[in-house]
Amino acid sequence: MKKLGVREVVAIGIGTALFVVVGFVSIPLGFVPNTDLYPKMGILGFFAALFGPVVGLAIGLIGDLISSLIGGGIWWSWLIPMGVPGLCIGLFASKYHIEDGTFGTKEIVTFNIAQVIGNAIAWIFLAPVLDIIIYAEPANKVFFQGIWAFIGNIICTAIIGTLLILAYSKIAGRSTGLKKED
Repeated sequence: MKKLGVREVVAIGIGTALFVVVGFVSIPLGFVPNTDLYPKMGILGFFAALFGPVVGLAIGLIGDLISSLIGGGIWWSWLIPMGVPGLCIGLFASKYHIEDGTFGTKEIVTFNIAQVIGNAIAWIFLAPVLDIIIYAEPANKVFFQGIWAFIGNIICTAIIGTLLILAYSKIAGRSTGLKKED
């Protein structure tokens, strides 16, 4: 496994802080108990796409742990899956071409396929199964919540994550116009 460098450690710190702060913003899905739209998923997607799978996984896990501790309780079956979308998005980080400013249609599609797969694993499978195993929750309830969490998270990641990456890619890909003096 590749050793984490200073850049990745700093990214985990900044990404986690933003994930926690933005995590206090949510839009409840009134018809689905304990399930909200979370813009923080766009932050997770952005950092995972830019810095890779370890950073994405760490931000999701550490950020949700801190948020849960601040909020007064840890729901392990939903905390554990939180890093999975970041891991999946980050696995394809080299395919997004963010740093060279060419994050275009092909890269947007790749990013969104990766995030849909990661969110599906996390919310349609892992979170409901862990709810059943850890908390003995009824299957019909937790799979219903999981499907709606999946839908909400792919929407937030697709919109916010894609827009953040597009904006950053445009800035990162630009030349400063500075020239080295002889």
